Amino acid sequence: MTPLSCGIDFGTSNSSIALASNGTISLVPVEETQVTMPSALFFQRLDNKAFYGRTAVDMFFNRQPGRFMRSLKRVLGTSLMKQGTLVNGASMGFSTIITAFLQHLKTKADQVAGQEIEYVVMGRPVHFVDNDPSADTRAQAELHAIAQRLGFKHIEFQFEPIAAAFAHEARLRGEKLALVADLGGGTSDFTVIRLSDKSRLKPDRTADILANTGIRVGGNDFDKALSLATILPELGYRSTYGSKNLEVPLKPYHDLAEWSKVNFLYTPKLIMQVRQLLHESHDKKRYIRLLKVLEDETGHSLLAVAENAKIALSAQSIHHAGFDFIEPDFSIPIQRTLFDGAIRADVDAIVASAKQCLQDAGIGREAIELVILTGGSTEVQAIQAAFRSLFPQAAIADDNKLSSVGLGLAYASDHTFGHRH
Repeated sequence: MTPLSCGIDFGTSNSSIALASNGTISLVPVEETQVTMPSALFFQRLDNKAFYGRTAVDMFFNRQPGRFMRSLKRVLGTSLMKQGTLVNGASMGFSTIITAFLQHLKTKADQVAGQEIEYVVMGRPVHFVDNDPSADTRAQAELHAIAQRLGFKHIEFQFEPIAAAFAHEARLRGEKLALVADLGGGTSDFTVIRLSDKSRLKPDRTADILANTGIRVGGNDFDKALSLATILPELGYRSTYGSKNLEVPLKPYHDLAEWSKVNFLYTPKLIMQVRQLLHESHDKKRYIRLLKVLEDETGHSLLAVAENAKIALSAQSIHHAGFDFIEPDFSIPIQRTLFDGAIRADVDAIVASAKQCLQDAGIGREAIELVILTGGSTEVQAIQAAFRSLFPQAAIADDNKLSSVGLGLAYASDHTFGHRH
């Protein structure tokens, strides 16, 4: 039997796995017929059994007892990897948790392949952690160790925007100088690359890749900015208390606005502090909502409303966000102009990273003939407008936003391992 290779796109928000067999590339259905799944786990309290993807999300939002996790990729390379976390009262390491999630993907692929897959190209952002080369190296090493634990014998890595370029190149006729913008939940990554239908089978593409840049800003940061600007003020964010008119502590709000930090908030100590401050609060009506979210452990529900608002504002100029889980008939109207203002600094940082990529490649933006937008965050209107303004002459390709990196990693695995088969 011919050994198969695969590509794994372990994303902050969504993940996929694709198979490569003698030049044939296909995405694996990982959740019923779906070829991508949310990077989410739910450990049910009864027996700590793990559930994944949409099932995990549904179980959590249906208020089943257990522990929900998302955005695990952002933990790689950080001190949290060593600390681990409490799962239904028992300590669990993040490498164990990430291994469980990726094992779920690999098992699906092994079943489709009818054999154990031993060759993999794993996707990685240009920088797991900004401005910290040692943390970046550590993050890749952690992912490599996890891949070994899954049973992969041959493991390579590829930058996610380069993988997205390979997926697009498979349908390309002729030659194009392209900029790939891969905007995921946790990072935004850019590659300037020469694409050509003639280059597709070259085993070494180093000469075609002119530059890579990346920044640890993505869709999760948009959720956070939206939450802090429009939602959390209605829970007492930046309100005051006491005779000295002191501002309430801001850290709980900032943690409530980040998927990877929400679970650490539900401590008796913090809940007691909020209860005590409530007596001195100058805005009890709003501040008591914070207490309710902490007591009911509905921080993820709060973030889900922010994420849904972000998605809705891609098509609407105003969205009414509902918070019935806090108070009956409690909703907040959110305008796109307010959202655009909240994420302006993030969008500027993303555009600056794209410009840096052009500079590193030694080309002007007018030389770019094709802009490939991939990753869910490229749906945001402010991002679309920024890239159309930056590259007015270029063709924009933005199909297969959530699956192109997985597909491209499988192409990369075929290039890398095909000769070994």
